[in-house]
Amino acid sequence: MKRGIRFLAALALLAAMAQNAFAFKVTDIRLEGLQRVSPGIVFRNFPLTAGDEVDSQALADAVRRLFRSGYFDDIEVLRDGDALVLQLHERPAISKIKIDGNSVIETEDLINGLKESGLQEGDVFKRATLEKIRGDLVRVYASQGRYGAVVNTEVERSPGNRVVLNITINEGKVAAIQHINIVGNELFSDEELRDLFSLKLTNFWSFYKKDDLYSRQKLAGDLEQLRSFYMDKGYLNFAVNSTQVSITPDRKHIYITVNIQEGEQYRVRDVDLSGEMVVPESELKTELQLKAGELFSRRKMTDSREALVKRLGNDGYMFANVTPVPEVHEEDKSVSIRYLIDPGKRTYVRRINIKGNTKTADVVVRQNMQQMEAAQASSAAIERSKVKLEQTGFFRTVNVETRPVPGTDDQVDLEYTVEEQQSGSLGASVGFSQNSGLILNLSVTQDNFLGSGKKVAFAISNSDTLTEYSFSQLDPYYTVDGVSRGYELYYRERDFDEDDVSAYTTDELGGGINFGYPIDDFQRLSFGANVELVSINTAITTPQEILDFIDNEGDSYANLIFKAGWRDNHLNRGFFPSRGYSQSASIELSAPGSDLAYYRSQYNYKSYYPLDRDEGWILSLRTRLGYADDLGSNEFPFYKHFFAGGLRTVRGFKSNSLGPKGSPQAGSNEEPDPFGGNILITGGAEMIFPVPFVKDQTGLRTLVFFDAGNVFDTSCASGNSNCDEGIQFDEIRYSVGFGLSWLTPVGPLSFAISQPLNDEADDDVEQFQFALGQTF
Repeated sequence: MKRGIRFLAALALLAAMAQNAFAFKVTDIRLEGLQRVSPGIVFRNFPLTAGDEVDSQALADAVRRLFRSGYFDDIEVLRDGDALVLQLHERPAISKIKIDGNSVIETEDLINGLKESGLQEGDVFKRATLEKIRGDLVRVYASQGRYGAVVNTEVERSPGNRVVLNITINEGKVAAIQHINIVGNELFSDEELRDLFSLKLTNFWSFYKKDDLYSRQKLAGDLEQLRSFYMDKGYLNFAVNSTQVSITPDRKHIYITVNIQEGEQYRVRDVDLSGEMVVPESELKTELQLKAGELFSRRKMTDSREALVKRLGNDGYMFANVTPVPEVHEEDKSVSIRYLIDPGKRTYVRRINIKGNTKTADVVVRQNMQQMEAAQASSAAIERSKVKLEQTGFFRTVNVETRPVPGTDDQVDLEYTVEEQQSGSLGASVGFSQNSGLILNLSVTQDNFLGSGKKVAFAISNSDTLTEYSFSQLDPYYTVDGVSRGYELYYRERDFDEDDVSAYTTDELGGGINFGYPIDDFQRLSFGANVELVSINTAITTPQEILDFIDNEGDSYANLIFKAGWRDNHLNRGFFPSRGYSQSASIELSAPGSDLAYYRSQYNYKSYYPLDRDEGWILSLRTRLGYADDLGSNEFPFYKHFFAGGLRTVRGFKSNSLGPKGSPQAGSNEEPDPFGGNILITGGAEMIFPVPFVKDQTGLRTLVFFDAGNVFDTSCASGNSNCDEGIQFDEIRYSVGFGLSWLTPVGPLSFAISQPLNDEADDDVEQFQFALGQTF
């Protein structure tokens, strides 16, 4: 009020000057009272300068304009001869902004929002701006359904003509949806249409999903979902006539009413292409999803457009413009659709930039590139390069951005931005367990050794069950054509009796080399050879089958093993894939001249099916099959048997505990141990779901699972009552449970809590299992 009085007084003074003085020419303008506001700001907002002829009206207009700038509480105008003296009283500056009571919106976000609205520390304080911002904050909370939100502001004076702004927020609670009413629907029931909405009535899962809390943005998305539902079923004239959202007086509940008009159903009369056909028209037409006679679908029309753009992009036309033009025929309720094609110029890639790879060498990233620099751009090659980078397992996320080169209309730069993740595991431990005794272990597995893209692993382990020294290396790009080369060396002393398998020990010394050859972007063949020297040591409780085998074949063997494999990988990521499938088959075969003649084959399959658009809920199916046998001249080596049970096969049963058991030696009272078999059948299903209350899901995976499987033998030793020959489907074991995998700084960690469904008295059940270096 005082500011207004003083300003009016200044105008009154000008009026008095008008009565007692004539117009005059200003020779100088002097400013008094400035502290923080610069003279430049004053002169930009005061339209008079030295040399101007002024009168009372011009002075009054100039003072009004300067006052409207908002920098001053009071302005006094004095005349000293022909000079004007402006005595200015600045508004206080904001020394600090304090915000209290907010939790839904972070303080930093609120501060940034205030800054964009013209209110920040150091600025001149304008009460009108503060009041506007208070109203804006209330509206922001209301858009989130928090209609009870209250924003209070307090201005606290500080020395030096400064103020502290205290903003206190009571965010209130989000109003819950009490009722959703849809009016005008005759073709589909209320329940069917409400199921399309992300907003729901309060239900059992609302405490977690929060889907019963009103949000203006969610409602807008739901209305678009409703519109798409009708448009995809041919109702071309569907419309949402009105939407009413009402709130109860206590501001706790919301009532939503949606008035719709369904209209009539339309079919496709014909689909045509026009424009410049730089790709054969017959090939473009194969991308069309709508056919004559079908119900019209906006989604299929849009998907067809995107498919045409992608097909043109595969031939280098990255900036192709495809416009669908529907023509409605009311007489027979049909639609003619014409796609106007403007391919533009053929595009070439000038440069490919890599960002975010602080550990991984550029050459490793570029080895996975299907799109080359200076080559014709291809949408398929660009996307395939992204998928191959994700499949390496080196990166948590991979994003690609296509940027037109300034000054050209036929060149682009590609920028691949990667976020690296732990791609190996490190373990060093000293421990003790009931089964293994004292355990000394050091192991390193690195899939991206020193950023080179090579996989290197070595292990030194010493326990009651295993002594191992091993080293292996794999170079996935041994040649520029993608041929891989790997080799391994190992020495193992293993006590199977202490490992809950039949009582015998093995000494193994071996090494080998293998090469992999790409068939296409998804498939690879591998070939290799291993030399192995194996010796068997028996114990008092060694099963009779093993003793008989040693009698026939001896206890030491030198074998040359040929290996071949095939892999078909369509998974979208190396770790935690969310879609696609992977399958592989392998066989190892002893070469002529080896001490033992046998073959051993395996097949693995795993697939992922996302159940929602965000790929949070995923169904995964898997199977692992194996078959092995002798080649006729020797018995099949028992130490090559398959085993089941544990995290990799049937969870809930102890590792390697399922399958036929050996027959004890005569006179032994020991319980028979698992002996394995030459047939492996396992499989299962997993339902992967988002980790509750965790924003970043890239390093965690939770799932519930169903596992099934067992091991069988086609040639049991005579007199062994613990083995039934052939596949016995009634011996398949089942389990269900919960699993979690976590990408830790030292490697993947997985654990499972399981419940066997049909375990027998002699089965070894293990309800809690974990492993380092393995994911589900």
